[in-house]
Amino acid sequence: MKVAIGSDHGGVNIKNEIIQLMEELGMQYEDFGCDCTTSVDYSDYAIPVAEKVAAGEFDRGILICGTGIGMSIAANKVKGIRCALCHDVFSAKATREHNDSNVLAMGERVIGPGLAREIAQTWLTTEFEGGRHARRIGKIAEYEG
Repeated sequence: MKVAIGSDHGGVNIKNEIIQLMEELGMQYEDFGCDCTTSVDYSDYAIPVAEKVAAGEFDRGILICGTGIGMSIAANKVKGIRCALCHDVFSAKATREHNDSNVLAMGERVIGPGLAREIAQTWLTTEFEGGRHARRIGKIAEYEG
């Protein structure tokens, strides 16, 4: 699996934790930034990651900001992206099984690094169930045109 990852200034620490996790899992990834703690605009990182996933250059994307809200809003503006904001393991598992989410958003100011690693690992290793869920995803794709 190939993963695109990015954060704004509010998510740098968790982003680095998730990069370490992906290295431990032997996953390929590309870091789209940022690497600073000075204020930057989350959309400058969310949109390129989402576009790369939507284009099929990456299988999935992970985005982290202070709350995860801005990143998820920006990513979901890209056609073909199903970005899920998750702050618990159950939601991370469910969004992969039922929604086939292709981008995960998290908030560094909401959860700590240990939970973020658990969420990311669950999300990265859970498969889409298909079946009735595929029909629902198809309806969303049809609406997107």
